[in-house]
This record gives sequence, structure tokens and C-alpha cells, in this order.
Amino acid sequence: MFIKPPYLKKGDTIAIAATARKVSPEDLQFAISFIEKKGFKVVLAKNIYSLFHQFAGEDIVRAEAFQELIERKDIQAILIARGGYGTVRIIDRIDFTPLKKYPKWICGFSDITVLHAHLFQLGVQSVHSTMPVLFHQSLEATDSLFKILRGEKINYFIPWHPLNREGECSGTLVGGNLSVLYSLNGSVSQLNFEDKILFMEDVDEYLYHIDRMVMQLKRAGVLMRLKGLIVGGFTDMKDNTIPFGKTAEEIIYDAVKEYDYPVCFNFPAGHIKDNYAFIHGGNIRLKVKKGGVEVEWLE
Repeated sequence: MFIKPPYLKKGDTIAIAATARKVSPEDLQFAISFIEKKGFKVVLAKNIYSLFHQFAGEDIVRAEAFQELIERKDIQAILIARGGYGTVRIIDRIDFTPLKKYPKWICGFSDITVLHAHLFQLGVQSVHSTMPVLFHQSLEATDSLFKILRGEKINYFIPWHPLNREGECSGTLVGGNLSVLYSLNGSVSQLNFEDKILFMEDVDEYLYHIDRMVMQLKRAGVLMRLKGLIVGGFTDMKDNTIPFGKTAEEIIYDAVKEYDYPVCFNFPAGHIKDNYAFIHGGNIRLKVKKGGVEVEWLE
């Protein structure tokens, strides 16, 4: 049984945390104003503008600041300011048990896949979404996050992609950034993929590396045990002088073509402008048909 944090109402408090890369006041100006205009209070983590090389403070500083937000009873959601790299360096320093008594939504994507996976293993839902430093890039993506936080039911309709595989399934949606998922294998944060609908996305990777990661998931038995697969943005892919010969989407298609579950490509989430939100650990119905794809959120 998963813990679903309470939905937010006007007057509730949203915290902005920095678990990875450094953040500047200019980075958060738009987001703070946006959140306040939505009728919420804003609290900033005590390390929010700390600097330690590329990080928002040393590991212990980032961990302690995040721990404080988790333990505060007056905070209903925590938005991670940005990704980059660094959350995995502090994950084992954090005690997440207060979330079981005082659950709150933790939101973000990319590097924040570490948190989504770890929270899922603890039985707590979270939100895969855009982050404060990116709020200004797409109001549609930002609004999708706040609709989820307020408890509004949102369904997505996606145009047909030629690599899609038709079918219908219902199940729990998990996943995130492929590189991060790959890096969690063998750790206490590794996702349980059995009978799940897997979402994956990535950015700025060599195509041969995408193939390596997908083949690892296949050889580990992950891909054969899924109920369905949703592929988001694979953006800014890189290639060598001698081309790999396939796109990222074709690499994934080839890896799962022997299975019979529905597969959806070009889902609007990941390192793209319109990075739409979804509940990580939430239940969905996935319908992949010639006319398009429907993702329906189930309670």
C-alpha cells in the first residue's frame, strides 16, 4: 500500500530545496513569484544559495538542509530547484521515515530520479515534473505540476509514433532518467520493476551508451517483466565519427520488440520544453492505438 501525500490547498507551504547543483537567486526569482501567485507560501532550504564547487554546498550541508524540510510538519511539498548531479551523494545520509507520518510531495526530474526510486522503495509516491529553475520555460508543464499538487485529475493524449506497439494495460508507473536508473542497479534505491509500467528519458548521451544501458536492463530481466513501456524525450543525443546506426528510439524498440506489452514513444516528459508531470508510483491505464495514445490516471 503506497502513501499518497495530501493534496495542497491555498495557504499551504511549498519548500524549494537544492540537493544537487548550485542555484542562484536569479534562478529562482520567477518560480518564487509564480508559487506565491498560486496562493502558496514559499520556504527556501537553508543551503539554497550555498556554493561548493558545482554543488549547492558540501554533501553534509545539502543533506542536513533537506532533512530539515522533510521533518517540518508545516511543509506540504518540496520542489527540488534543479538537477545536474549530486543527489545520489546525499541519499544515504537522509532519514525518510518522517514522511510516513507527515507525507509531503517531493517533485523534480533528471538527477531527482534518485529520490523517486528511493521513495518508491519506501512506499511513498512523488511527482516527476519540471523544476523551479525551469518554470519559466513552459507554463503548460508547470501548470501540470500544480494540477497534480492540487489533486486535479489529468489525462494525456499523445500523437501516434511509428515505433509504437499497440495494446492496453494498467499498472504502477515508475522510472525517470535512464542514466540514473542504470546507476542505481545493485543499490538499496534500485527500483522494483516487476509488473510495472516503466518510463524512461535521457539527455546528452552517446548512442552507444544508451544501447549499453538498455542492454543491461534487458539482460537483468527488467524489460521482459514490464506491463508496459513509456519512452519520453531522448534529446541532444551524441554519436561517434563512425555512426552507431540507430536513433535512441530505435535502440529501445529493438530491445523490446520480442515482448508483447504496449509501448509508447514520444511521451511529453524529460529534458524537453513541455515536460509534463506525472505521479511516480501512481496507477495509470495506458492505451496505445493507431489513432494515438491515452494515459489515464487512476486513483
